[in-house]
Amino acid sequence: MRIGFGFDSHEFKPGIPLKIGGVKLQAEPGLCGHSDGDVLLHAITDALLGAVAAGDIGAFFPPSDPKWKGANSVVFIEEAMRHIEQAGYRVGNVDCTLVLAAPKIGPHAKAIQERVAKLLKVETSAVGIKAKTPEGLNLDNTAVAHVVALLEKA
Repeated sequence: MRIGFGFDSHEFKPGIPLKIGGVKLQAEPGLCGHSDGDVLLHAITDALLGAVAAGDIGAFFPPSDPKWKGANSVVFIEEAMRHIEQAGYRVGNVDCTLVLAAPKIGPHAKAIQERVAKLLKVETSAVGIKAKTPEGLNLDNTAVAHVVALLEKA
């Protein structure tokens, strides 16, 4: 059994589509990043890679490489899944907490949960999606994701 922790944050910026957990939300503004800015998929990628001591997302997809400009973050998850499978593991479950002032995640949580479960090859019951507001933290223009992943021997 292995445990990994992932963290990511991105600033909101007008004119960018908002993607969280591989789901495009009908909200404006979106998250600014070198890739598509999907803060949740980035944190999940780091949690998975960290659980098998494979490094972090930046080692595989450096922001200095123009090849990853605007990339779909699903590619990052797929690479992390290859590494955990090669190491002889599979995802047991992930627990995710988003911290953002808006949009409200509740109406989108089920769609995000289903998309993440499909990407991780697990049942939806193995994906926890929660959201909190950044009360008093002066993060109203930022989205933050915290993820813990449990891997089991395959």
